[in-house]
Amino acid sequence: MKAIFPAWGRILTGRAPALSIEITRECPLRCPGCYAYGDDHLGGDVTLREVRDFTGQELIDGVMDLVDRHKPLHVSIVGGEPLVRYRELQEILTRLTSRGIHTQLVTSAVREIPKEWIGMPRLTVVVSIDGLQPEHDLRRAPATYDRILKHIVGHQITVHCTVTRQQVLRTGYLEEFLRFWSDQTETRKIWFSLYTPQIGEVSDERLTAADRRRVIDDLMALRLRFPKLEAPKGMLDVYANPPSSPEECVFARTTQNVSADLKTRITPCQFGGNPDCANCGCIASAGLAAVARHQLFGFIPVGALFTGSMKVGNRVRRTLRPAESQA
Repeated sequence: MKAIFPAWGRILTGRAPALSIEITRECPLRCPGCYAYGDDHLGGDVTLREVRDFTGQELIDGVMDLVDRHKPLHVSIVGGEPLVRYRELQEILTRLTSRGIHTQLVTSAVREIPKEWIGMPRLTVVVSIDGLQPEHDLRRAPATYDRILKHIVGHQITVHCTVTRQQVLRTGYLEEFLRFWSDQTETRKIWFSLYTPQIGEVSDERLTAADRRRVIDDLMALRLRFPKLEAPKGMLDVYANPPSSPEECVFARTTQNVSADLKTRITPCQFGGNPDCANCGCIASAGLAAVARHQLFGFIPVGALFTGSMKVGNRVRRTLRPAESQA
């Protein structure tokens, strides 16, 4: 709970406490179901592969300008594949961590994670792994298991798996995945999201209602046996009953999402397009919703305090906007 309260100051000045940046449009992978490269991710007029992106000092300066303007407490660096820009990231991460900003970098580990990042303060490296080796290697080549295991040596990573229907169909799949990655000394935490579809989407990845219930029940039991699995009951309860719309989602309301041109906003949340909130499985959304549903002193929902802060922050922003436009 204590980590949430510094965000109130940002909210009360009308600023989002979190910033998510698609740092590049480039990615050597072609993963089925990847929301970032969907036709409607950026609203339908342009796709991620079509926007301009940056390299070198221009990228470093552009990212830091976004940080200067938004003043976030937390920055997520996504893609595309962020390691395509590993040279620029060395400078960006050094600057962010020196400011005390908590930074999360999400990668496929398709190339070696720089050794210089080991022990960098306030940096979390999240490696996306789509199931066990046979399925993962098929979906995410060239970021195969063999490459990941080679490229994470010496690091402490968070493993992130998005559960799709293909995984649910095999009994014991999640337990086998947890056992393998829990045994890796480089694994610090393991996260599971549930596949989040767009409204009207028909795909092999999409979970049925029965699938979701089965996954939630499995994770409820498995979290007691695998200490590295970060899946508190409150978060799993949110998977069973997610926020009904972006307006009800704390994560969507507190995070500015920016595409690789460093100006195009991704709305209504990081998924872009028209996400099916009734079937949301975003771990960030679930985690913050669990906090919002927590009751202080047993009867005051944290979410009520957040909503009140947002209203005040919006009024403050409208008041400050004329002065900011003249600056």
